Amino acid sequence: MMTEDKIILQIEGMTCNNCALGISKYLEKKGGQDVSVSFPNAEASFTLAEQVELDHIIQGINKLGFKVQEESSNDTLEAGNEVDEIQEWSIFQKFCFCLIFTIPLLLAMFLPFPILHHPLVQIFLSVPVMIVGWTHFGISAWNSLKIGVPNMDVLIVLGSSAAFLYSIAGFTLGLGHDFLFFETAASIVTLVLLGNWMEHRSVQQTTTAIGELTQLQAETAKLILPSKDGLQPLKHIPVKDIEVGQSFLVNEGDKIPTDGVVSWGKAMVDESLMTGESVPVVKHIGDPLVGGTMLTYGSVKMDATKIGQDTALSKIISLVKEAQTNKPPVQRLADSVSAVFVPVVIGIALLTFFISYSYFDVSFQNALLRSIAVLVVACPCAMGLATPTAIMVGIGRAAKNGILFKGASTMETLQKTKQVVFDKTGTLTTGDFEVLKSETAIDRSLFRSILLSLEQHSSHPLAKAIVQELEEIKDVEPFYFEEVREVKGLGIIGKDDEGNTYAVGSYKLVSEFTTDDSHSVYMAKNGKLIAWIDMVDDLKKSSARSIAALHKMDIRTHLLSGDKEDKTAQVAKIVNIKNYYANKLPEEKLQIIEDLKKTGETVMVGDGINDAPALAKANVGVSLSNATQVAIQSSDVILLNGELSKLPTAIKISQATVKTIKQNLFWAFFYNVLMIPFAAIGLLNPMLAALAMALSDIVVVGNSLRLKRKDL
Repeated sequence: MMTEDKIILQIEGMTCNNCALGISKYLEKKGGQDVSVSFPNAEASFTLAEQVELDHIIQGINKLGFKVQEESSNDTLEAGNEVDEIQEWSIFQKFCFCLIFTIPLLLAMFLPFPILHHPLVQIFLSVPVMIVGWTHFGISAWNSLKIGVPNMDVLIVLGSSAAFLYSIAGFTLGLGHDFLFFETAASIVTLVLLGNWMEHRSVQQTTTAIGELTQLQAETAKLILPSKDGLQPLKHIPVKDIEVGQSFLVNEGDKIPTDGVVSWGKAMVDESLMTGESVPVVKHIGDPLVGGTMLTYGSVKMDATKIGQDTALSKIISLVKEAQTNKPPVQRLADSVSAVFVPVVIGIALLTFFISYSYFDVSFQNALLRSIAVLVVACPCAMGLATPTAIMVGIGRAAKNGILFKGASTMETLQKTKQVVFDKTGTLTTGDFEVLKSETAIDRSLFRSILLSLEQHSSHPLAKAIVQELEEIKDVEPFYFEEVREVKGLGIIGKDDEGNTYAVGSYKLVSEFTTDDSHSVYMAKNGKLIAWIDMVDDLKKSSARSIAALHKMDIRTHLLSGDKEDKTAQVAKIVNIKNYYANKLPEEKLQIIEDLKKTGETVMVGDGINDAPALAKANVGVSLSNATQVAIQSSDVILLNGELSKLPTAIKISQATVKTIKQNLFWAFFYNVLMIPFAAIGLLNPMLAALAMALSDIVVVGNSLRLKRKDL
């Protein structure tokens, strides 16, 4: 599937993070850019140059031993979940099969039954286990060697095969029972399969966020067919077959099938998945509907306006998936270490055998067992799982809290936040303005017409409030302009057919003609002040509470606004922000953000077009879900409920996630550093090494899952 220039492929057959590294290396070799391959998501995303054909890339991945799934996004997700379940069940079956043959081999170490000690019986019991091991781990190991990034399966195959082949040689040459290690070979395969199965089960629990979001989507819709004999028959169709412009009936208890507008009826809709507000919203004719939300009371007919990947919920799902696939710098470091770890471990295993046998008077078989233990215990699988599992859980928890991260790297930056800069209008305040008073030097009807025609071209909250109020006045006629343009930070300028220039906006438009900057909006004609408007705006209930929470976290706060000094100072005082900047143009906001960044990681929170440059310039840009599209595109974090109450939560989730990543990496590295010497000096036999390796994966994944329930 392709999203704009980005290609997203679901890939079956990845068994660990090194598989993902190998595919990533292959894609980069074939000309892929912005490559990101996620083992937990079983997904690869990248861009390709025009001259590179996607079919060749897919064929190449398939030849490496993986399988590219080619379905639409929702089908792919469902198919991916199905594949995960099948893969998990397959591994469990292999484990049970191998366990049946391994138990008698292990019992031979404790029970004095001669039949269990017979070499031919041990060969008979171990061969089926080795066949499973060679097919399960061997194919993956061979594919990783072809890619040039040997994975953990290479170590498993080398370790188990060395023990098995050495035992076969000992039996063939008649060297006696002391040279037989069939139980070691079988135990390695069986215990690692157990670890794989537990790992797959655990990893699935970290990837629930996308599945839960997808389940919010409706499966069918009631299509309204052309009327027949005065009746409008209905047809149930799959949501994926919906087309823009089609009409649908939505009854009480139904999910809204796609984004659209109400064309008939009245209803109450639970939009909590988008807004975080549990109170249902009343919908009338002309009001927008969001796909996936629930109609709780009433009945409406709706016209579809957006379908498929263009719907709000689909974009959220894409955003979460992209964020979970994105790698923070700490993960790239772990990937670099993992990529060279396997060859290094093979070298250590060879040195262990050579030094033990040559210089420490250790027998050949004991030296071999030590090197096998090194191979098995050093598998870097836990290292590969350390970051992606924590990212999965952290971003999933954020999404459930109405917080969308555009990338995992954002989390790593956000958790270091030193200061937060707030826009005022629509961010700290509601943005729901009312006209308090207006004065004009021209005819009031003409003033209203000019004002309406100009402000219709602006998305600023002041302009929206003015337009809404004027549209309720029935006698306001639109004024014709040949040309209309918006100047960021100033306002809207229009030119009529007689060559007159009208402008409506902030005090900066008329600062040359008046010193009175106490009004909200000014209007000028040909450079002369002709009218002004006073407006009032209420503070959001959550503003002061959210800022107090940030202060408790020792985070400095700033207010940055294009509004006048007195109004900015008033809001700053109410919400307890000591540092504020008023009357600032977009370019001035940009410079202030640049200066603040020099003193520490700076977060900018805004919702307007004039905030977009500052949002992009800040270390982390945060926008509200009811913000303009430009602001959302410029930001790194989106607060879905349109309020600031989730900002402290977003920072805490980031801190908890990064802390978990560091804990995981510490335990993964500590485990390998600690266990390799124990294996090398003979204090850890291969069977215990296999069990320890499997448990290390579970520790890492289990630590990540703690994020789901951790108090913030």
